[in-house]
Amino acid sequence: MKRQSTDGHEPAGADESFRGKKPRLADEVPPPGVNKYTTDSIPWDLLGYWHQRFSLFSLWDEGIWMTDEGFYSVTPESVARKIARHILPPSLSKPQIIVDAFCGVGGNAIQFALLPQCEKVIAVDHDETMLACAKHNARIYGVEEKIEFVKADFFEFAEKWTRDIDIGVVFLSPPWGGPSYKHEAIFDLESMTYGGNEIYSAARKMTPDIVLYLPRNGDLNQIARYDKEASDIRVIHYCLQSRSKAICAYFGKSGAGIR
Repeated sequence: MKRQSTDGHEPAGADESFRGKKPRLADEVPPPGVNKYTTDSIPWDLLGYWHQRFSLFSLWDEGIWMTDEGFYSVTPESVARKIARHILPPSLSKPQIIVDAFCGVGGNAIQFALLPQCEKVIAVDHDETMLACAKHNARIYGVEEKIEFVKADFFEFAEKWTRDIDIGVVFLSPPWGGPSYKHEAIFDLESMTYGGNEIYSAARKMTPDIVLYLPRNGDLNQIARYDKEASDIRVIHYCLQSRSKAICAYFGKSGAGIR
């Protein structure tokens, strides 16, 4: 198993392709569970994430919707962009369909959809408020037409998958069980809200080409056991401002853009 590192930070203006004339959505009324916080009203335990809000979504002031859980579960935009490029490089022979199995407020799904190598994103989440945020945020970035939003339990969704659609990759960014993982030297991936092996096994019913987005201190030995027949599992550290933010484990033929 190979371990690599990449810094998600990119200079301002590095990717402005999605910017242009967009409808202003900031005045839309969000659903219950979405609070339009200010610096004075943000809860103290979310204050650190609030100060980083523009690293989560660079178009925050366009009216991004966020739940309290979304603040600490969404992938920072520059990291999500780097992951998307590793999964969907320009060298692909044709655009691919990506399944975002725990899409949350849409950070990863949006970055997949922004790339021309993405045919469509199937964004799955069981939480109606999270999906409402993801749909709204996708509209802000102008990619809502490339994303199919599905309200479903991913495990049931995978079990019922009929294989009538050719999937490029299943991307898994499961709930980690809150930010408490930071206090562990090596984080037990089976202690997440859903155990890592259970998540991987469900995705394996759909495709062998899987990407797992996990805490930076996730147990590599556990990852290696998820696919005992694999000869090569690549694990990439994604960094933000020169500090490790998270890891991705690439199984099968996923990660075509990794060099």
